[in-house]
Amino acid sequence: MKHTKIVATIGPASETKEMLTMLARSGMNVARLNFSHGSYEWHKGVIARIREVGEELGMPIGILADMQGPRIRIANGQALSLPKGQKVRVSDVAYAEGLPKTMEETILLDTRQITDALAVGDEILIDDRAVILKVVEKNDQSVVAETIRDGIVTPRKGVNLPDSRLGLPILSDKDKSDLAFVLGEGVDFVGLSFVGTAEDIKDAKAEMHRVLGEKHRLPQIVAKIERKEAVKNLDKILKVTDAVMVARGDLGIEMPETEVAILQKEIIRKSLMAVKPVIVATQMMKSMVENATPTRAEVSDVTNAVIDHCDAVMLSEETAQGKYPAETVATMKDIIERTEESPLDDVYGAMAINVETSYAVIIRSAYELAKSFEAKAVVLLSMSGLTARLMSHFRPELPILVATNSRETYRQLALVWGVVPYLFEKSHEFALFDDWVIEKAKEAKLLAVKDQIVVFLGKVPGEDAARLVGIREIK
Repeated sequence: MKHTKIVATIGPASETKEMLTMLARSGMNVARLNFSHGSYEWHKGVIARIREVGEELGMPIGILADMQGPRIRIANGQALSLPKGQKVRVSDVAYAEGLPKTMEETILLDTRQITDALAVGDEILIDDRAVILKVVEKNDQSVVAETIRDGIVTPRKGVNLPDSRLGLPILSDKDKSDLAFVLGEGVDFVGLSFVGTAEDIKDAKAEMHRVLGEKHRLPQIVAKIERKEAVKNLDKILKVTDAVMVARGDLGIEMPETEVAILQKEIIRKSLMAVKPVIVATQMMKSMVENATPTRAEVSDVTNAVIDHCDAVMLSEETAQGKYPAETVATMKDIIERTEESPLDDVYGAMAINVETSYAVIIRSAYELAKSFEAKAVVLLSMSGLTARLMSHFRPELPILVATNSRETYRQLALVWGVVPYLFEKSHEFALFDDWVIEKAKEAKLLAVKDQIVVFLGKVPGEDAARLVGIREIK
């Protein structure tokens, strides 16, 4: 079995029940829905079909609803050609009517009063760095910027302001409407785009509680690290988010392209230390949108993400609108399995952790026990998923078989490295959970007679402490 999970974006190429079934059988663990596109009716239908496929296949498929986030776009009605060295006024729709007419060319941004955040020396990046401007003069309602190279500014293209503290709310009005919809549909994860600070995560959770109520269990938040500000504030973000995505598209715009691979490794390292699942995303197998096989560089990209011990790798347009969605997932699964079979993926000592609790120490003891006895699996009981995530952190080279009585935990563990979740709904029979899991694992050929396993009973209702049951041989 593969330990690294696969997140696949669902779109026109993969929306049918037949294709969703093929994706799941090929290796998809989490289905991503991009709320930059699609109507609520479309998303509702896809969510229902994903749930049906999961039930029919008897496997957890997590659903990640990815919010569009506070995007800034060009508001001009026609294209503007800018030669290198030309100065141009930059303002926004709030100030458009009051601008002096002393400069013929003006670039308008669609976000109100956003130019207030710009300062001399700040960069303005348009259309994935196709146009680069640098602010040289600050005025009351606009700035003057100089073009760094020839370029054409076209309507509705995206704008990045990597040097500016924008102060935009993490949830736009559209995001709030989308969030209310996905909360009603019971999705498992919510992706937050353009996160800058830990406060953004707290604000999103507060909005979720406002919609659902204070006592309702929330979907897990996936903080997308794609802004320079988020990289600076990563340690604080990791303390409050549930999971992280290395969103290399915008990250490669806001940061030098030559640093993205290094940043990926650093974000993964810090996420693992914080026991937060981490996804590597963007253009991992983009050539398979059109081609039946990936490039060698793409194979290397997925391989290196697995060697870095990320929890999951993600496909975007490859499965949303590509010609070969199921083949792409199957190829990615093959790359993962071959990499995990190699010694390059091995973990030779317990990985560092910054969660300093007695419970984490107990989990590490169970990991060390399994390693010492060369156990074939670790069998856990986990209600909230914490026990499973802690064990996964140490990256044991064996299946982590997890029984839970929570459907939310069951599906959220679909994102966690090495975890095979089982929905154990006999909550009154906790003492029998390991026998039940063992039988399920034997049916799936994950365990066989005479295999040794480590059994760990986490904290359960009515008991004060966790219990390490110890080594057990399969009969």
